[in-house]
Amino acid sequence: MEEQYFNEIRERFCLTSPEIRTGKMMRSEAITYQGKVFAFFSRKKRMVFKLGKEFDPDSLGIDIQVFNPFKNRGALHGWFEVPFTGKEQWEPLTKRALGVLKNEL
Repeated sequence: MEEQYFNEIRERFCLTSPEIRTGKMMRSEAITYQGKVFAFFSRKKRMVFKLGKEFDPDSLGIDIQVFNPFKNRGALHGWFEVPFTGKEQWEPLTKRALGVLKNEL
């Protein structure tokens, strides 16, 4: 169910621009812009977004955490994960992550 919802979002975004494509991030399915990942579906069945180091996760009032896939290293700064319980924010956060990436390029 979670992965299907991610795939629907990814498909919609890929249809908007030839520069937005499917990809991989840490062996997980991802969405890329010009070959760079800005959102992906983690093995914990959460959606992960590159929102930047300045992003305040408390600003949304939902369960959103800094993404830390490592056992012995620190978190990936600027990356945040949202569980399926916050799925209503997955698509808006995908759009926001795309904007963040476009500003970096």
